[in-house]
Amino acid sequence: MAFLQSLQGAPAYALVAGVLAASGFGLPVNEDILLMVAAALTLHGVMEPLPLVASAWCGVLCADALIFHWGHRFGARLLQHRWAARMLPPDRLAVLQATMRRWGPAYLCLVRFLPGMRSALLFAAGSMKIPYRHLVLFDGGAGLVELPLLIYAVRLVGGRWQDILAAVQRWQSILLPAALLVAAGVWLGLWLRRRRQGRGS
Repeated sequence: MAFLQSLQGAPAYALVAGVLAASGFGLPVNEDILLMVAAALTLHGVMEPLPLVASAWCGVLCADALIFHWGHRFGARLLQHRWAARMLPPDRLAVLQATMRRWGPAYLCLVRFLPGMRSALLFAAGSMKIPYRHLVLFDGGAGLVELPLLIYAVRLVGGRWQDILAAVQRWQSILLPAALLVAAGVWLGLWLRRRRQGRGS
């Protein structure tokens, strides 16, 4: 926070965009916490909300687009390399492709809210040759919803943002698995219903 505050202006926005882009490739920086800190600086006039939203959106979309492009350009061939296959086994890619095929390009909206699975799902979507415009439309559109909500929520709570940040750090290890468990339960329920409908028909 002190480093961002010392930069101010365009370098601060560029740093936020760069770190968000790098976090998509494994840099151990939590996107939400970084954005909360940056949003807190808008309360002190170091940055402005709308340019922060724009720079954050460019950062996250840059990382997503490059992973999507790797899938589009190389597909399953990339997974022949040992290091790539360790991160995304070919059989796992097939499962993710089946999921994308079942739900269509609009599933990319949900990808933005699945940090633990986002890279693999984006690679799978790219490997299926889904048009780039769908990435911008659905993944980028979800970012235009998520990022302003997070930034303006920090501005809304004002001076209490540090308490909220501490709570996020404290409960994140519990809330994220719980959210993924709920999502898995919803998916399982939908899958069972579709299976029953298929048997009935």
